[in-house]
Amino acid sequence: MTDDVLVVHGGAPLHGQIRVRGAKNLVSKAMVAALLGESPSRLFDVPAIRDVEVVRGLLELHGVKVSDGVDNGELVMDPTHVETASSDEINVHAGSSRIPILFCGPLLHRLGHAFIPDLGGCHIGPRPIDFHIQALRQFGAIVDKTPEGMHLTAPNGLHGTKLELPYPSVGATEQVLLTAARAEGVTELRNAAIEPEIIDLICVLQKMGAIITVHTDRVIEILGVSRLHGYHHRPIPDRIEAASWAAAALATRGEIEVLGARQADMMTFLNVFRSIGGEFEITDDRVSRPGVTGAEGGIRFWHPGGELQAVALETDVHPGFMTDWQQPLVVALTQAHGLSIMHETVYEQRLGYTDALNQMGATIQVYRDCLGGTPCRFGRRNFKHSAVIAGPSKLHAAELVIPDLRAGFSHLIAALAAEGTSRVYGVDLINRGYEHFEGKLAALGARVERL
Repeated sequence: MTDDVLVVHGGAPLHGQIRVRGAKNLVSKAMVAALLGESPSRLFDVPAIRDVEVVRGLLELHGVKVSDGVDNGELVMDPTHVETASSDEINVHAGSSRIPILFCGPLLHRLGHAFIPDLGGCHIGPRPIDFHIQALRQFGAIVDKTPEGMHLTAPNGLHGTKLELPYPSVGATEQVLLTAARAEGVTELRNAAIEPEIIDLICVLQKMGAIITVHTDRVIEILGVSRLHGYHHRPIPDRIEAASWAAAALATRGEIEVLGARQADMMTFLNVFRSIGGEFEITDDRVSRPGVTGAEGGIRFWHPGGELQAVALETDVHPGFMTDWQQPLVVALTQAHGLSIMHETVYEQRLGYTDALNQMGATIQVYRDCLGGTPCRFGRRNFKHSAVIAGPSKLHAAELVIPDLRAGFSHLIAALAAEGTSRVYGVDLINRGYEHFEGKLAALGARVERL
């Protein structure tokens, strides 16, 4: 990985302004949804990240014509001539992504068959696909397991069904939505995920002609339709990236304005940010201020000086504290006064990154117990899913190897906050979810360079 190393000169506050575009966790799913339409779709504000490249390649393998639109970040997807792709090509192209499983429903509708390769993605827990397969079978798919992956067919078409998730999984909810939209009859999904990205995907499908009702108590009802058309859609901004930069501002005692960030999607994070001692200002009303007509707004985050305060947190499904927010925030919590607790309830193996922080001078202990106050499904099992962070700790430079996307950005924040020069290996993994992150670091005054 000698060509995949970032040298980070830490100890300097980050100051400046960057912009986030469409949410990674929506954009890739909206691109898959384009397969369901019988006319072109147009998606705006698409970030230049690796996951988008993977989905674009998979669409093109299946005969979808994908082209860049007139505006920067605009994609046009024409699914008029959908065709079969070879399993070998799918395997090669999708090796680093779990997105291929969401192609199943749309491809079964369009072609009558689909293929799922061995799935990649970040190593933060098993993230089993059992429910995806079970749900597809309930819709009427026949699944044939082979050494290379799974081949699915639907000789009698797909039909609506009743399903209940054992846990409100985002991926499983997306699977049901993308499959049920054109399935014959009514589908009822209970204990569904209701994250903002899920609601935005429902908006995309509704624009295409789908009939989807979100009831109370996590119940979603889909009335299948026989045909869908293309859409024009601007996705919600990436609330994970926005929170990551907010944590970077706090950890480095700096100030960062995140253009495009939206308060409504981040209210839980903003409450915690303020409880720790960080400050923020919503700037999306600045178009009405004298002298700044036409400026784009967002949220400005900064460290106001003084001591940060320890907190006790639990990650949870929406509207709880998002699991992808915890890693960057834990870096900031190493600088808070007292003992902070982070209880991870979404992924059972997501605290491994704390080893690297301890090597840099942090004091973090991980436990198998549910320390957040609420017993979770990982309690009394062999998963170290709670962390106690003692602070403040003086961080020093280290040699860091990035294990996964979100932990990788957290390692980067730690290197920026630490005294001295760190080397961060495997930084290209960050490109999966953070657009032009090196250029944004430069814009914020960070002193970084490729080895």
